[in-house]
Amino acid sequence: MSRSDLAGLTWSKSSRSEGNGQCVEVARADGVVALRDSKQRDGCVICVPSEGWQAFIRSATAMNPDLP
Repeated sequence: MSRSDLAGLTWSKSSRSEGNGQCVEVARADGVVALRDSKQRDGCVICVPSEGWQAFIRSATAMNPDLP
């Protein structure tokens, strides 16, 4: 993804974020999930295939059953 592609994304962070600025923001695009540091919005962005992100969430949820 190019910087111009990233500029048009809608970024969000967890509703459980404590507001201390140490959060990861997530945005979805065609077949990709983009991740960035909420403190450095103009910094690096990691893009992973949507399937990989879904597998990560399933694994994290399975390992931490108390997560919502």
